[in-house]
Amino acid sequence: MPRTGQINVDFLFALFETQRMLRLYADKQARRHGLTRAQWAVLAKLERTEGQKQAELADTMEMAPITLTRLIDKLCDSGLVERRSDDTDRRVNRLYLTEEARPLLAKLAVLRSELTQTALASLSNAETHQLVDHLESIKNNLRAALSNVAAIPKLKEPTYG
Repeated sequence: MPRTGQINVDFLFALFETQRMLRLYADKQARRHGLTRAQWAVLAKLERTEGQKQAELADTMEMAPITLTRLIDKLCDSGLVERRSDDTDRRVNRLYLTEEARPLLAKLAVLRSELTQTALASLSNAETHQLVDHLESIKNNLRAALSNVAAIPKLKEPTYG
């Protein structure tokens, strides 16, 4: 029977290494379409929720606003994204995909499917569904833990000197 400490180490190592390998593979595959993985992520988010404010998108993607601004600038220069003024607040730009982005998004959907098939190649359908269920459970555990941490009031640290 494995030791608890060993499971903790193996689980985290496996999860972080899997994420790192998937990011590397996705980066290489995104380059086939002239994109970075980060640009691909922005396009994918906009495809699901067009018309977002740039600040909202930065929050959703857990990205610094300046970093997102640079990505959006490049996507606008490439003709894939456009900024449109907000009807109620002229200080706000909303983000939309252009018609030029639609064929690329179709290609990226195929690429996403290929990445998934590559990553899950040795698993059966049942194992894949079980894996996704387990990952959802882990995510929910972490979400609950984060909520509990957020509910704990911060204690003011004493300052000296």
